[in-house]
Amino acid sequence: MNKLGIIGFPLSHSFSPQYFSKKFKTESIEGYTYEKYELEEIKDFPSLLKKLGEELTGLNVTIPYKEKVLNYLAGIDPVALKIGAVNTLKKTEEGWIGYNTDHYGFSKSLAPLLQLHHERALILGTGGASKSVVAALNDLGISWLQVSRNPENDQQVSYEQLNKEALYHFPLIINTTPLGTSPNIDSCPDIPYEYLSERNLLFDLVYNPAETLFMQKGLAQGAKVSNGYNMLVLQAEKAWEIWNS
Repeated sequence: MNKLGIIGFPLSHSFSPQYFSKKFKTESIEGYTYEKYELEEIKDFPSLLKKLGEELTGLNVTIPYKEKVLNYLAGIDPVALKIGAVNTLKKTEEGWIGYNTDHYGFSKSLAPLLQLHHERALILGTGGASKSVVAALNDLGISWLQVSRNPENDQQVSYEQLNKEALYHFPLIINTTPLGTSPNIDSCPDIPYEYLSERNLLFDLVYNPAETLFMQKGLAQGAKVSNGYNMLVLQAEKAWEIWNS
């Protein structure tokens, strides 16, 4: 039996086990299981690997360990190394190797939604997920600024700096924070939603619930919105490809 799973904390919101269980059933894939493995601290990662044994062959990684897990790997795929974050791990003879399929999933799901004026983006958040978004936007030729509670460089601004001009000048707004994720569905990034218009496209990496408060507030102002479900599917299929290559 090949064990697959996902590590992170918390994992109550994760659709990955449900997605892969359905995939195994509908595609008649035998010999695989997929489980949640909650880790309160990344230092417990080696003991988890030992506990799960030789049958564990692949893992997904979610918040807050996409960067922290790097120190526990035997190698990192060049694309993931450039991004600085991983979300997929594969066991090899050399040890555990890290990959990034978020980059692929985000690029493929965002591209069909783009219009000509979506040349500049605001990235809400600076965590591991934002690194994949930065790399994808660079590949798509879209300039960007990150929005942080504590800006650290000239590529970051604070939430307090966002105004009507900013939301017009940066019509693409991407939420890479966990705000709004079930069960905390009443939270959302602190941006001036009243300045949004039909010019704006709001992309939320959150996929549970299907329509987050971030998206609802955008829709109320006429903005176009998308959640992260299609990104989830695309990155999951890319991870499956890596595990079986």
